[in-house]
Parts: sequence; structure tokens; C-alpha cells
Amino acid sequence: MPSTSSRRRVLHFVTGGFSGATQVAVDLCLAQLNSARIEPILVLRHKRHTDSPATRARIQALRDQGLPVHVVPGWAHFATRRALRRLCAELRPDVLMAHGFPEHLLGRSAGLEAGVPALVQVEHNARERYTRATRAQARRLSERSARLVGVSEGVRRQLVTLGMPEARTMAIPNGIRLDRFAEADRHPADGREPGIVMSARFARQKDQMTLIRAVALLRDRGLRPVLYLAGGGKAGYRWWARRLASRLDLGDQVRFLGHHGDMPGLLMSQRIFVLATHWEGMPLALLEGMAAGCACVASLVPGVEGVLEQDRTGLLVPESDPAALADAIERLLRDPALAARLGAAARRRALEEHGVALMMRRYEDMLLSL
Repeated sequence: MPSTSSRRRVLHFVTGGFSGATQVAVDLCLAQLNSARIEPILVLRHKRHTDSPATRARIQALRDQGLPVHVVPGWAHFATRRALRRLCAELRPDVLMAHGFPEHLLGRSAGLEAGVPALVQVEHNARERYTRATRAQARRLSERSARLVGVSEGVRRQLVTLGMPEARTMAIPNGIRLDRFAEADRHPADGREPGIVMSARFARQKDQMTLIRAVALLRDRGLRPVLYLAGGGKAGYRWWARRLASRLDLGDQVRFLGHHGDMPGLLMSQRIFVLATHWEGMPLALLEGMAAGCACVASLVPGVEGVLEQDRTGLLVPESDPAALADAIERLLRDPALAARLGAAARRRALEEHGVALMMRRYEDMLLSL
């Protein structure tokens, strides 16, 4: 069933767990729906959360907007590849874009077997769980791929370090929907609650524990900002974070919000955003904090480098260092003018460089160049 239009048919394959990689793929697909040159298709690899009522509702909402969405099995790699190969044979895409690990291995393998003309890998993290075998597989697939895209310059460099052909690598920074933060300028820093927000799933990659310890240090220095922890993730990591907050006697000062339905509203009501993390690709949550006009503090790890500039658009601290993180937050709490200046600069940077429209234009130019 080849496309009958002049638009290039692009199949995006990504995890159905609605992680950051899924959100980037979804944003690209929705933007491409209105493109005269690209015809998008979204294929999700089934995950445990894909069957939840909330996820089913999100998938239906995408279909209601006119986006073709397919779900392939995820219980075994061979089942995923077989279903995706059959789907490619039916839909006959011009390009298969495989987002994230291990989806870029499964997706490109299925695309090769189905004879898809062009394959593109999109790497979303600077640190993935490569073994010797999967790294060798990624190198072999890279020789058959048209482009290898890193969602930041740091991720692109990591692809080269892993042995991928540099001539085929490129960086396309992630973007976010800036319209969700159009009201940010109506919430000046001096009118916001001097609280802290961290929006991130509870997972091995993220570091809510260091932030909770930093809040305890701030309390001992006479500062008691409320910390809002928004995000789902693994129940075990969330349980340990709650246990730590209780053990440090932080009481209601640390609030676990779970999945929050109005992140723009929450961010625009608070003065400080923190991303404590161990590694990143291009953190969408940090971009949202910047677009909301928050004064931002983040761990200095690959993927964050280049997004924030020290003392210009935010503050950077060493990874897993509660004292350094507490020092940075204390600077912002005791110097509201500094917080306002950094928040305004971060918002300008987000508006200029990290919108979905710019990201989509870069991807579209890349796809049409293949």
C-alpha cells in the first residue's frame, strides 16, 4: 500500500512506554501531519504500561488527530521484529526512523529484512546498555543506515566513540512545544513561590535521592523550600525516595506528585527547577523548566552540557553531590535577582533554540536529503 501522494512516507518506531524518546517521536509525527512533504506513521513497541487506561487514552487521542498509530508485540525481540517486518511490507515506508535503545536495533533489522529504502537511527541517551554483542550489531547496522542522529552534540559524539561512522552522524537537538509556556512572562520570578520542582520519572538514570539530601542540607542552613517531585516511573525507586525523605524528617516539605496533569502550570508557579541526574540525551524536562522561566540547576553530565551555560542560563553542579547542589539552590534562594536573571535567560534560550518547529524543520531537511 504505497503512498499515493508526493509526500515521503516516514515510519517512526519507538517504545510504547511514553518515555522522553516516545514524546520526541510523537511531537515529530504530529508536526509532520501538517507537512506537505512528510507523511508520518507511528509504531509503538508494546510495554507493560501500554495497556494502562491512561496510555490507551493517549494513543486514541493521537489517532483522533489523524495520526496512524500501530502497536507491535514487545514480549520478545523476535516477535517485535516479525510484526514490524510485516507492517513495513504492508505500509511500504520510504524511511524507517528507529528511536532509542534497543528499538533502533530491532527497528533497523526489521527494516532491512522488509527492504525499506532508507534507515535512520535516533539515539536519545548518552549512556545506553550496550553489550559487546549489541555494540557490534549497532556497528553493522550503521553501515546500512543513511543517518545516525544524536539528540544533542554530546550524544552524537558518544555515537562516534562507540565506533559508528562519523560521516553519517549528525546532531539534531530535541525541541518542545513552546506554546504550552506562552504565559510564562505573566509570572515574574518575584511573584512565584520560592519552591523547587524536579520533573522526572523515578528510575536508575535520575537522581532524586541527591536532591532530597540537598533539601535536608538547606533545612540545616535555615532554608525550607518545598520540593515538588513530579513523575511516575518504577515503584521501587519511588519507595526508596519516600523512605529517605521520611528518615531525614523532611515531612511535608517533599511532595510526591506522581504524574502531574499540568506541568506548565506547576513550573510557572515555582522559581527553581532542578534536574539531578546521572546521564541524559537532551533532557526535555530541563527544556520545559527553561521555557517556563525557572532558574535552572542541573547535574553536569553528558546531554546537559551545552544546554545550560554556567552563570548565564543556569547553574551546573557535579553529579551525585548533595552539598554542591545545596550550595547552588541556596544561591538562588538568597539572591532572588540572580534567580530572575537566570530564569529569563533560560527562557530566551529555549524560545530561540529548542522549539518543536525548529526540530521538525531540521528532521524534515534531513529526511528529504536522503
